[in-house]
Amino acid sequence: MDIATIIGFASGIILIGWGIMSSGDLGTFMHSQSLAIVLGGTIASTFISYPLAKVINTFKVVKNAFFSKPVSQQKVIEDIISLANIARKEGLLALEEAGNKSESYFMKKGILLIVDGTDPELVRNVLETELNFLDERHQEGQSVLNTMATFSPAFGMVGTLIGLINMLKEMSDPSSVGPNMSVALITTFYGTLFANLIFSPLANKLKGRSSEEILIKEMIVEGLLSIQAGENPRIIEEKLITFVPPKDRVDKKKEAGEA
Repeated sequence: MDIATIIGFASGIILIGWGIMSSGDLGTFMHSQSLAIVLGGTIASTFISYPLAKVINTFKVVKNAFFSKPVSQQKVIEDIISLANIARKEGLLALEEAGNKSESYFMKKGILLIVDGTDPELVRNVLETELNFLDERHQEGQSVLNTMATFSPAFGMVGTLIGLINMLKEMSDPSSVGPNMSVALITTFYGTLFANLIFSPLANKLKGRSSEEILIKEMIVEGLLSIQAGENPRIIEEKLITFVPPKDRVDKKKEAGEA
């Protein structure tokens, strides 16, 4: 479970609720019709904008913002160095058994391409093509959420306009102006809240997840091609370390010194 996402949502709801309670009544901000206009309109426009399958798939992908098993860059480097040592001692064909045991489909695919004697340039092209399509699929989910973040405030304004029309219709009763104006503004509040607390943050979180996954896979591509080229495991390790943030490299050196 991603603690940052949970903390973000919880703190946002709590602080906004506290701000409402400290200056008014929480019940004032509860209006089912306004909620229906904002959420209903946003969802309807999203379905118009994208194929049904992509929208449904995005709702499934959103769970990755809350539940995601992080892949350690150091673990990937260790796995690749282990493969490099096997290839150095026993040859490239010996990698097939290790490839079949790999939990990563991407790494397994790359290893099998190498074992089959595929040209290095073709191996790179195949793996990078898969990376490009992976990035495109991820961007589709982010795009749907960003679209919802755009539509949400717009339908908040639609609800506000509806409320103002109703208010102007009843201008003959001065006592109804205040309550009607309050209800009219609630939809703008809902639209802004959903856009900035839910849709945009989720899109950014998925974008970050995508960047992390692509970086790991780029490490795998470079590592496997280096193994195929017959490079020394130490050189491969130094090459892959460049993918790791400097602070993590420093920590690794400290651990080695302590050992």
